[in-house]
Amino acid sequence: MSPATPSSDQRHPNPTGDEMPTRAELFEIGTKSLQTGALTGVLGAAFGAGSGIMRAAPPGLFALVAGIQWFALGSSFMASRSLLWHAWGGEEYLTAADKVKAGAAAGGVSGMIGGMARGPRNILPGILFFSTLAGGTTYVSQKLQSQEPKEKKSIMASKWSPMRQISDQEYEKILEDKVLRIDAELAILNDNIASLKGESSPGGSESPEAGGSKPAAEAGKAVPPASGTQNAKKARPRWFSWGGRSS
Repeated sequence: MSPATPSSDQRHPNPTGDEMPTRAELFEIGTKSLQTGALTGVLGAAFGAGSGIMRAAPPGLFALVAGIQWFALGSSFMASRSLLWHAWGGEEYLTAADKVKAGAAAGGVSGMIGGMARGPRNILPGILFFSTLAGGTTYVSQKLQSQEPKEKKSIMASKWSPMRQISDQEYEKILEDKVLRIDAELAILNDNIASLKGESSPGGSESPEAGGSKPAAEAGKAVPPASGTQNAKKARPRWFSWGGRSS
């Protein structure tokens, strides 16, 4: 048999051993509640002013009434939830289910206060509406926080991309292949250069002193180039006509 699951009180004991918050904790809870109420009050006043303008009613009066109601809703919700968290051991000891329960209960308290401001008939609907709203919002928030952030994929990781990302080992192998190809080309060039030097070397030709060759003076005598007039005569045709006469 599996051991019994401990209750919420056993899992999350109050670290201070006292269920009532201290003065410092009460001051912190009150400050946070007033800040939240002020924020919701401003939003409510803006919403009330807009509603008054649309209804052709005094926008100032609508803004004042809506601001007070939203201030009461926001501050009472934050105060109730903070007190429940402290009574259950603190936020760091609460599970996601505990936070959802605390949010729903705090929403019910704020809905009751808002319903009392509108009349006794609005108390029960206010409790149900705001309890469901606060519990559902807290549940969605806890779900989003518990999800692991997804790893961002690069565009090259897509199967439709013409390029792909390679690892360090693959890149190193590509560089080694290029180095080997360059070494092979250098070896071929060196062989070609060596063969050309062997063909142009004078080792197989006869030397001038071996005989059978013309003297160096005669071999080195340059033939004088033809003069310009001789070249002109050779270039000029032997027969030409001038006015129908030939010479």
